[in-house]
Amino acid sequence: MKVGFIGLGIMGFPMASNLLKAGYDLTVYNRTIEKAEKLGKMGAKVAHSPKEVAEVSEIVISMVTDAPDVEEVLFGENGVVKSNKRGLIFVDMSTNSPEFAKKVTKRLSEYGMEFLDAPVTGGDKGAREGTLTIMVGGKEDVFKRVEPIFKAMGKNIIHVGDVGSGQALKLCNQVVVALNMVSVVEGLLLARSLGIDDDKLFSVLSTGAANSFTVQYYLPKIMKGDLNPGFKAAHLKKDLKYAMEIANSKSLPLLGTSLALQLYNAMVSLGIGELGTQGLVKVYEKLVK
Repeated sequence: MKVGFIGLGIMGFPMASNLLKAGYDLTVYNRTIEKAEKLGKMGAKVAHSPKEVAEVSEIVISMVTDAPDVEEVLFGENGVVKSNKRGLIFVDMSTNSPEFAKKVTKRLSEYGMEFLDAPVTGGDKGAREGTLTIMVGGKEDVFKRVEPIFKAMGKNIIHVGDVGSGQALKLCNQVVVALNMVSVVEGLLLARSLGIDDDKLFSVLSTGAANSFTVQYYLPKIMKGDLNPGFKAAHLKKDLKYAMEIANSKSLPLLGTSLALQLYNAMVSLGIGELGTQGLVKVYEKLVK
């Protein structure tokens, strides 16, 4: 299958690289051409618009920031739909809302195109290693056609259900991710205030009941002062906003999620939203001072 990939950021670039390694005929597009050209040197074809990607692809994947970006990729001046490629499958692997996924499906059907929402979890590490968990919403027969491509990028591929269900499950995941980070930062803050050695804290948290991916991967980064993004704080804030909109519409008391959203709002307000999610420690450090 000829595959197109749009959006070559922290996650998108390694995901597209893994498709190349798996032998797929790949065409890529990115707003900043340098990232696309780097993949071009690895064997990908470089396009200059989403329309160009769609014209030479059977399946087009997007890994962009938010719903407005997906909308631009699809329906913009040089968007995917301008290719008039009936039968094309468009796969949105970014994170936005279940309702947006349903609206996109309806609009794409008018162009004879299929849609899957397939957000991922596993961070930059999972993207590099090809071990992402991928949550897919959409028609089962369409999912089956794309499944081999998913397997080139991820290890745990789950067809959740109808369109929008992939995004719904991803938002549940993000709630737990955010609260894990809050707990890790607060645990570290308490330990340091009590004079407990960072390494001893990690030894206990990483081997006992408190263990998690956040403890294993992000706690050592925080301890070393490495706040570079594997996943940007501003993006987690966006995801939590979607989750809280759903919670409010259903009168669900997601108290911890509300707190986490406010903490990540604070990060963005402080101008440090481009840091990794572990940069939350900076908010707490300001509060302590």
